[in-house]
Amino acid sequence: MTKSRIDSIFLLRLFAMLMVVLVHVTGQFQSTLPFDSGAFQKYHFINRIVRIEAGIFIMITGMVFFFNYMKKNLTWDVLKDYYKKRVTFILVPYLIWAVFYEVYMYQIGFREVNIMESVDRILHGESYYQLHFIFLIVQFYLVLPLFVYMAQKLTFFRKYMWAFGFGLELLYFYLNTTYEITTFHVFLNSIGTFLLGAWIGTYYNEMRQKIRSYSSVLLFIASAVAGITTVYLHYDMYMLNESTLPGITYKFVNLIYMVAGSYMIFRLAELASDKMPKRLFGAVKNVAVYSFGFYLLHPVVLREVAKFIPADPNYMFHIQMGLRYISTVILCYLIIWTVHKFVPGASAIFGKLPQKASFVVPKHSEQKATM
Repeated sequence: MTKSRIDSIFLLRLFAMLMVVLVHVTGQFQSTLPFDSGAFQKYHFINRIVRIEAGIFIMITGMVFFFNYMKKNLTWDVLKDYYKKRVTFILVPYLIWAVFYEVYMYQIGFREVNIMESVDRILHGESYYQLHFIFLIVQFYLVLPLFVYMAQKLTFFRKYMWAFGFGLELLYFYLNTTYEITTFHVFLNSIGTFLLGAWIGTYYNEMRQKIRSYSSVLLFIASAVAGITTVYLHYDMYMLNESTLPGITYKFVNLIYMVAGSYMIFRLAELASDKMPKRLFGAVKNVAVYSFGFYLLHPVVLREVAKFIPADPNYMFHIQMGLRYISTVILCYLIIWTVHKFVPGASAIFGKLPQKASFVVPKHSEQKATM
């Protein structure tokens, strides 16, 4: 059956949103736990394996916009409306939060006032550790119409976008590490999962027919093997500094994990969205619509939460990290929901938001919403 919307997008956003918070909460292990302890190795595994969230966020970007724009003629009016929305819902929130984090870092004593350095960090997505990723998303939005146009005109490119993305990302990594082209966060370093999403969005209804096939089992095995290998390579290469493998080897295995893993999680999200009760789906949607806001807000919330919940190098560490995680997720949601409900123009702060702020549990009358 042909579908006019992608319901699973909300599950993907929710998963990626929760995993990015988990990455930054568990990152505390490096400065707290003894390096030679089993707990250090376990937290390293968790912290690395959930970084699939980065691939999912970028896959979502390609998937949603190719699903919506592939059959549209890219006229001047369409492009003007497209870029107007991107400026309103992506660029403006990015600039607001970049300035906020510049001021915040000054207030907590990590930076001196230097306007030129602040402007340089803002232009490079370096005002705070998570903003480089938003800066990548901004770049993808700028070039997305070009890729849509190429997919509309070039059948071979359209059919194998995921493979082109894989190859382009590896090629860029090789050239940049060999010739030191730039230290700038360029979108080509994440083009693999972007064009995977573009491919899924273009052939979405065909993709749905494969979610219950045996290929999903093979995809799961490939993702698991690549993910575990990625974690162990990272530990040897960047924790122990014992591996002599070239960096492109790690990049290759990690890219397999990002692409295969993101595609596998897409299939799982499709299966789950088909079977999920409408009321539960509504709750998922009401949280997932704040995923962009979570990405912007959670570092400062986590930092403030950490002032009240310490991190001790003993068995209490597990409980403390759990409390930090739960507290950060709940507080982020409550802050974004409150701003959404009571502050006019909240979309300029947290990205595109629904017209009405609905709390987690939806009313019985609420139905599955369109994207």
